[in-house]
Amino acid sequence: MKRIVLATAVVLAFIAAPASQAAIKSDSLVKALLQQAPGLRGEVLRLALSATQKASEEGLLKRRDLLTVIDYSLPSTQPRLFVFNLATRKLLFRELVAHGRNSGDNEATFFSNSPGSLATSLGLFVTADTYFGNNGYSLRLKGLEEGINDMAWDRAIVMHGAAYVSRAAIRALGRLGRSWGCPAVRQEIAKKMIDTLRGGTAIFAYYPQPKWLHSSPFVSASR
Repeated sequence: MKRIVLATAVVLAFIAAPASQAAIKSDSLVKALLQQAPGLRGEVLRLALSATQKASEEGLLKRRDLLTVIDYSLPSTQPRLFVFNLATRKLLFRELVAHGRNSGDNEATFFSNSPGSLATSLGLFVTADTYFGNNGYSLRLKGLEEGINDMAWDRAIVMHGAAYVSRAAIRALGRLGRSWGCPAVRQEIAKKMIDTLRGGTAIFAYYPQPKWLHSSPFVSASR
């Protein structure tokens, strides 16, 4: 227990604290992060923090200092990807992010884990290594939730830059362009973001889908 506490104290000190202290520190962390992240709701951030804590306790994350939250209940025309440094309580990125072609137009409403669906997957992911592919410099993602996003690796669901993620695309289309299920970001920020997130950090993709909220091993226990 001592080893676990020491390993996580800097990032999520409230994990091993008594219940009352944990609530205070958790609320303090949420408040500090939300002040820097307009558009992100507290309930989504709390779910992301709780899910990440559980994954960390199970040894599924190599790096506990960073957390990426994507809120797919927001339209694609709004920044809905947020990257936080939990150790310093700082927002590192607040960005536009695309969803899958078959997930919806400006607003995503359909999510899938199936190969060939061209849809976005929900749930908790952990970042892996990088490579150069058809979309340039890309970051591999591993889905941690069986039946929800565990096919992400086989589907080649990765983070990459894309020209269709831009304000110009929004002006032309009334929304962002869409991916084949990948969380595509602006080309100008892609390399910096990928290099920041690579190597075992958590990405939490949210939408208020009842089936996922009640069945996720990371989320259901937090509600």
